[in-house]
Amino acid sequence: MTSTASVRARAGQGRSVRRGVRPQVPRVFRPLTDRPPGRYPLLEVFRGLERTLPFRKYPGDDREILRTARETYAELADGPGWMYVAPERTPPEVRSAGFRMVETEEDVIVVARDHLASSPVMDIYLDILHEFLHILQRQRGRNLWPGPRMPYVDRPTEVEAYAFSIAEARRLGVGDAYLRKYLEVMWISKAEYRRLLDNVGVSRG
Repeated sequence: MTSTASVRARAGQGRSVRRGVRPQVPRVFRPLTDRPPGRYPLLEVFRGLERTLPFRKYPGDDREILRTARETYAELADGPGWMYVAPERTPPEVRSAGFRMVETEEDVIVVARDHLASSPVMDIYLDILHEFLHILQRQRGRNLWPGPRMPYVDRPTEVEAYAFSIAEARRLGVGDAYLRKYLEVMWISKAEYRRLLDNVGVSRG
């Protein structure tokens, strides 16, 4: 799961580690931001994702990964929010917090339309890399929701997904100042936030 649009919008464009160069997402990546609510093929919404370098770095057989991407959907939902992989059932800790997730047995990444339309494209790019890795993790039998006893910032699936996206961000020249904002998600405490930075190798500043 990744941050809300309102939190991400504060990140701005960040600071490049290459002096005088502003980091840009790969030119082949062109997400559609004006689709009405509904369920669409993932690669129709996130055009060019399969042609990016990190897509070829996902663990596993490249042909199977591409097949999975072609069979995965993006569900665009109204209102503020973020991206997440839709579970079969909303986890109890999420339900107790008053939030009902989209529930499905299919491979679906739920995307808030406000986030897609308003957040920096770098955030959108890093988010979808993160969430599609969760799809692959789940297909390999890993549990994305191990329960409230394991904090979000310590879940192996989350640490792995954040580290994957951050590696791509750094390849593109994104600095830690941007990444600190990117990782400032609203559902973790300040202590957990600091631990998340440590877990994924981003300096505390």
